Amino acid sequence: MLMRHAWQRHPFPVRAFFQHTLVLTYAVPQTSLVGLLPPGLIPDTHRGFGLVAIAMVQTRALRPACLPPSVGRDFFLSGYRVFARYRMSNGHTLRGLRILRSDTDKRLMQVLGNLLTHYNYQKAYVTVREGPERLEIGVRTPNGVADLRVVADLSIYPAPLPVNSPFKSPAEALRFAGPIPFTFDYEAQTHSMIVIEGVRAEWKPELVAVEVLENTFFRQPHWRGVKPILASAFHLTNVPYLWRRGVRYPLERTSA
Repeated sequence: MLMRHAWQRHPFPVRAFFQHTLVLTYAVPQTSLVGLLPPGLIPDTHRGFGLVAIAMVQTRALRPACLPPSVGRDFFLSGYRVFARYRMSNGHTLRGLRILRSDTDKRLMQVLGNLLTHYNYQKAYVTVREGPERLEIGVRTPNGVADLRVVADLSIYPAPLPVNSPFKSPAEALRFAGPIPFTFDYEAQTHSMIVIEGVRAEWKPELVAVEVLENTFFRQPHWRGVKPILASAFHLTNVPYLWRRGVRYPLERTSA
C-alpha cells in the first residue's frame, strides 16, 4: 500500500486544455524568498531580483492522459509560484517553478489536487468576464489571503512592459514566461525533489497591459516591508498541455 506522500508525487500523466492563461510576474528582493524554497532549490534571479508568478488559468478537460477529453473536468486555477533552479547530481541544472499556493473554483479539484500533489489547493469564488478586447478575473479566497482582481487589455499585442519593470526588453521577460517546463515539489518524508515536466506544443505568450485592482497575496506577514514590482504580464490562449508523471530525485543529506 502506497503511503500518502507517494500519492502526492503526481503519480500519473495528466492532460488538459488551457482556454485562457494570464500570468503576472512580480520582481521582489531575492532575500524575501528565504524560507519559501525547500532544500535543493535556489532562486532563479534576474538583475538581483527574485521572481514570483501568479498564473490564472481557465482549464478544460483535465484528466489522466490515458482517458478521452469527454471524461475531463473544467476548472479555474490561480497559482502562486517562485522561479527556481534545481541542480541535479549529474551537474545539470533545471529551471522551473516552486508552487506556494493554488486556488480553484471547484471543490473536487481542491480534494484531488491535494491528494495527488503538494500544491496547496484552496477553494475560492471566481468570476471571469471575457470579451474580444478585455479579460477580467476576480478571485475571492477565505479570509482574503489571496484575493485577486485583474483586468487585461487584449486589444494591443504586444503591449509594452510595465513601468519600472526590471526587464529591459520583451526578450528578457520571455525568459521567465516559458518554456519553463519543470515544477519542483519537495518531499520531506524522503528528503527528495519531485520533478514534474510539463509539455506544450503551442506556447506563444504575448505581453499585455493589465490593471491589477487587488492582490492581497503580498499583504501576508511573510512579505512585510516588501514592495513587489510588476515585471511582466503575458496572455495566451488555446494551449494543449501534458504533465508527465513526477520523478523523485533523492537529495544529499548534509551533516549537522
